[in-house]
Amino acid sequence: MKGYRVSADIGGTFTDLVFQDAETGRCDAYKVLSTPRNPALAVIDGLDKALPRGAGVAFFVHGTTVGLNAVLTRRGARVALLTTKNYRDVYTIQGNDRGEIFSIHWRKPKPLATIPDTFTVNERVSAKGAIEIPLDVAELDHLVAAVKERGYEAIAICFLFAFKNPAHELAAEDYLRQRLPGISITLSHRVSPEWREYARTSTTVMDAYAAPVVRRYLDTLVAQLSGRLPEGGQLHVMESNGGAMTASAASEIPLQTLLSGPVGGTIGGRTLSEMTGRPNLICVDMGGTSFDASLIIDGKPSTSNEAELEGLPIQMSVVDIHVIGAGGGSIAWEEAGAVRVGPQSAGSLPGPACYGRGGTEPTVSDANLVLGRLDSANFAGGTMTLDVARAREAVARLGDRFGLSTEAMAQGIIDIINAKMADAIRTITIRRGIDPRDFALVAYGGAGPAQAVALAEQLDIGEVIVPVMPGAFSAWGMLQTDVRHDFKMTYYGYWDQVDPTDLELRFAGLEGDGRDYLRREGLKDEDISFERLADFRYHGQEYVLTIPIPEGAIDMAAVRRSFDEAYDRQYGHSSPDYRVEVANLRVAALGRLKRPAIADPLVSSEGPARSRKVYFGGREHDTAIVERSGIPTGGVVAGPAIIEEATATTLVPDNWQAEVIAGGHMTLKRKEA
Repeated sequence: MKGYRVSADIGGTFTDLVFQDAETGRCDAYKVLSTPRNPALAVIDGLDKALPRGAGVAFFVHGTTVGLNAVLTRRGARVALLTTKNYRDVYTIQGNDRGEIFSIHWRKPKPLATIPDTFTVNERVSAKGAIEIPLDVAELDHLVAAVKERGYEAIAICFLFAFKNPAHELAAEDYLRQRLPGISITLSHRVSPEWREYARTSTTVMDAYAAPVVRRYLDTLVAQLSGRLPEGGQLHVMESNGGAMTASAASEIPLQTLLSGPVGGTIGGRTLSEMTGRPNLICVDMGGTSFDASLIIDGKPSTSNEAELEGLPIQMSVVDIHVIGAGGGSIAWEEAGAVRVGPQSAGSLPGPACYGRGGTEPTVSDANLVLGRLDSANFAGGTMTLDVARAREAVARLGDRFGLSTEAMAQGIIDIINAKMADAIRTITIRRGIDPRDFALVAYGGAGPAQAVALAEQLDIGEVIVPVMPGAFSAWGMLQTDVRHDFKMTYYGYWDQVDPTDLELRFAGLEGDGRDYLRREGLKDEDISFERLADFRYHGQEYVLTIPIPEGAIDMAAVRRSFDEAYDRQYGHSSPDYRVEVANLRVAALGRLKRPAIADPLVSSEGPARSRKVYFGGREHDTAIVERSGIPTGGVVAGPAIIEEATATTLVPDNWQAEVIAGGHMTLKRKEA
């Protein structure tokens, strides 16, 4: 391996890049302001500035929110939905889950394709896959005419029971491609070959909605990076399931990229769990625009086989990540006589007032600067200088409305954003019956380490871990991932009546599909492995739990016991005497990527002692300013202190202390009495 392994996390405010020497394993990070109109420009800028002249790129992976933002801002493609006759209203009527059943503010999610955008054709496949009404492709001519007249950019095809027999979807696709060249076409049996008609339709429409936007972005990025990638090399993209895939695979199923930005940090958390021997972690990523929270339980990321975006269901494997609008760029504002913080963000342009790029509203970063917690001359590794006067002016204007001093207003902004983030963590822990006190809090993102101890105190968590290069930890995590693709099929029946031989054949078929796919991605057979899983539920219930199926001969009784035990852990009870149904079979096809061992960061010589006045608990304290790169393994820093590094600033209050542990990671704990 020659050159560098590179990852890029393209955020709303900053684009973070991590460079790992492919021979030594040593990592460095670099941050540049994002370029929302063309995200690739920030990546190119970072590569030009950070890589040594003439250095090559051995591997490149990145996370993107392009598809996610297209859905959130409703700026995706105009989609025509084609479905079975008499089922035109399935997508518009939606499911029977009202969401918040007692909320008077709940509104039905707005679909991405309306009734006038929905077309039908007279065809029918039975629940067992038999063709009952053949498809007459000539009936599709009305759709062809509508696409040309109305300017549709994409077509979503979702026929009844196509996951059992896709013949009609394939025939419709072939007919439409011949007559509508250049129009993106998405088929439900490719995107989500499983039951639940509304969810499958929603998944198909969302893929079609994001597809043209994601493909344009990837084509642009690949073209602009072509001179940087190794000969025959591929650009890789993070998937929502925590794996990676090539850009060409991402273009085939753009839906898999929707949550590709935030998952890098969770995968980094998995590696951190292995390195530190801490099996249970709460991972929180506070950047410039958003706050992402996820869990590592028993050393593995918490995952799900379905998700919701803007209230619309998606059938795909995802790492469970809870996202709210809270970051360093979150704007503080007045509403109904109270102070609100976020979800509006100043982003990278104009950015917080202290950036001096035209922003005038007070933000969380401005508040931290006012309180002395950020070094105005050493922000983002010294690439930016912050304007203290502008920050104070912005915070003071808001403080005047409430009769508060500038410092008191700044502390209020910090307290409000901390409360919002603590509630987000409670959503994925306490509301699911998980005690956050059993976890360590992993804080990263450019703004995360500055708020970490305050969050831990609100949740009574005893340990905070600030990983290496925390401001670019999501990008760091991307370099620890492998290629992954998920394959599934609906396989319904009572578990006690399932033929193990038939079950083995179905799993083998899914593994064959996975092996073929990974070979096309350039993986060798010796680097390919599989994980088998199945969805189970008690008879009479609606939703399922996904249970791993061990390799080798399937022990049907042992799998059944695993389901009962998992149900008891999830809900506090189980029913071993009830009949159990199997609903879906799943296979995760994994392709191991070669990478060097992670090298410990270099420790530099300690610089001259520094200190400055910093506000803690509403009062100024003389506070030591420490360079993280000068703390050796085992070194301890007692609070009050601020630990600075290129990508983030860690706040250590008076009653806490920090210690650098193996791997260069840093743990914060309360001082012993």
